Amino acid sequence: MLEAVAETARAPSGGTSCYLSVENLQAWYGDSHVLHGMSFNVQKGEVVTLLGRNGAGKTTTMKSIIGLIQKRTGSIYFDGRELIKLPPRAVARAGIGFCPEERGIYSSLSVRENLLLPPTISDGGFTTGQVLDLFPNLRERLQTVGTKLSGGEQQMLAIGRILRTGAKMLLLDEPTEGLAPVIVQQIGRIITLLKQRGYTILLVEQNFHFASSVADRHYVVELGRIVDMFRNEELDANQEKLKRYLGV
Repeated sequence: MLEAVAETARAPSGGTSCYLSVENLQAWYGDSHVLHGMSFNVQKGEVVTLLGRNGAGKTTTMKSIIGLIQKRTGSIYFDGRELIKLPPRAVARAGIGFCPEERGIYSSLSVRENLLLPPTISDGGFTTGQVLDLFPNLRERLQTVGTKLSGGEQQMLAIGRILRTGAKMLLLDEPTEGLAPVIVQQIGRIITLLKQRGYTILLVEQNFHFASSVADRHYVVELGRIVDMFRNEELDANQEKLKRYLGV
């Protein structure tokens, strides 16, 4: 099965080149070997999820792509450029924005200051006004410091901050974690809207039902490697297999 999944990662449908291509990615925390040959791809304009139990290696994959894991080998191509040896600042300037699970909001800065802090890396990003139109909750909180924002507001701010930079691919790690259902629905609508606007999104999610509502394809991660891939329209026919993989 692993060989078939790897072949899918190398040969995307339609014969087009991959926007993001990860091949045989290995990663370590110190002496602990965490990723064992991750191979997958994401096409331009797709929303793709990494699904799996806690500790499977999903977040480590995200951090390896953005360059936060120093000890890594393999290949990470983004928009035709090899990233594996680049530091995080260079990966970000190549057009990838990372929203970590902890959101990374500067607690002592206001919403406005958090939004304006990252540099613009390319044309075509959201203006501050467009970010506030997308997340109207933030408009009323512009002078509020990060420590006084709700979890949902912090998530909106973390995503909006990336959109303002001009990044064209978003890495979202557990964007619905700990959020109220109404906020989860709002995040889902935002992801759908960004896809319609041409953004490419790689999503780590524990909430399988949320993932299935927004994504085109789903990779299953176990023990630091891809073990299966499902297109969204194939999920109903593979419920039993998914339950075994995810325990849902």
